[in-house]
Amino acid sequence: MADATKARRRKAYRRGHHGETLASLALMLKGYRILARRYRTKLGEIDLIARRGDLILIVEVKARRSLVEAMEAIALESERRIEGAADLWLARQPDYGRLSVRFDMVAILPWRWPVHVENIFQGRS
Repeated sequence: MADATKARRRKAYRRGHHGETLASLALMLKGYRILARRYRTKLGEIDLIARRGDLILIVEVKARRSLVEAMEAIALESERRIEGAADLWLARQPDYGRLSVRFDMVAILPWRWPVHVENIFQGRS
């Protein structure tokens, strides 16, 4: 792999890690507890899993130039991957039956506080 490609990947990894840290901070200030970061399953990865009471947030973090770009960056294929990973995580929770789940996004925009968008998509019923 070329050095330029490795450098690009390292930069993207650091940008993603930084964005997830900012998103975590924003959610914690809203009263959520971060349960997992970069939760990996065989079906895919969840950027953040947060909880407040019986509400579980499955959060996709997107760093883009505008809120519209961030929202458009979550494709239908991504939704299915995130839902599958969320199902696997939820199945392992002892209090699964009383939990409510919501799929949210936190947009990391230049020179702005992270924007928390609730219900970015609806999970399967």
